[in-house]
Amino acid sequence: MARPDYVVRKFGGEDRARRLYATIAEVGRLEGVPFRFDRIRRTPSSVDAHRLVRYAVRYGRADEMVEALFAAHFTDGRDIGDHDVLAAVATTYGMDPLAVRRFLASDDETEAVHADNLRAHRLGINGVPCFVVEGSHAIAGAQEPEVIERLLDIATVDTVRP
Repeated sequence: MARPDYVVRKFGGEDRARRLYATIAEVGRLEGVPFRFDRIRRTPSSVDAHRLVRYAVRYGRADEMVEALFAAHFTDGRDIGDHDVLAAVATTYGMDPLAVRRFLASDDETEAVHADNLRAHRLGINGVPCFVVEGSHAIAGAQEPEVIERLLDIATVDTVRP
């Protein structure tokens, strides 16, 4: 969907999104991650991007693929729902572009992506980042270290209870 429509649905409006994006961009800048939300023109379905990550596992390239897709979307503003973009990203990691296009034209891994998404929703995950500890404790969104520390404390207490 068009980015302005997504922003209204997700954040309630452009002003709130602008404030949140400014905060995220500043934290990213401090960590060396150049978020460029202004370059994103549409919010694509990420199903095929997730499928491509699963495909990249076969070649030992999953971690690199995640990083590359993140940069393509959040830094370059590229449409990671577009098969041409996905094939180009995969090619930069030595993957055969024709094999990637054949894979993307199929339904391979689609069910697995939907199943992962369903599991995430059942855990209450509806955004990223999300931290899941012991398979049952989750916290979503960018968090301060103290919040993550508290999550770990709660998970630890729960695992030592009889």
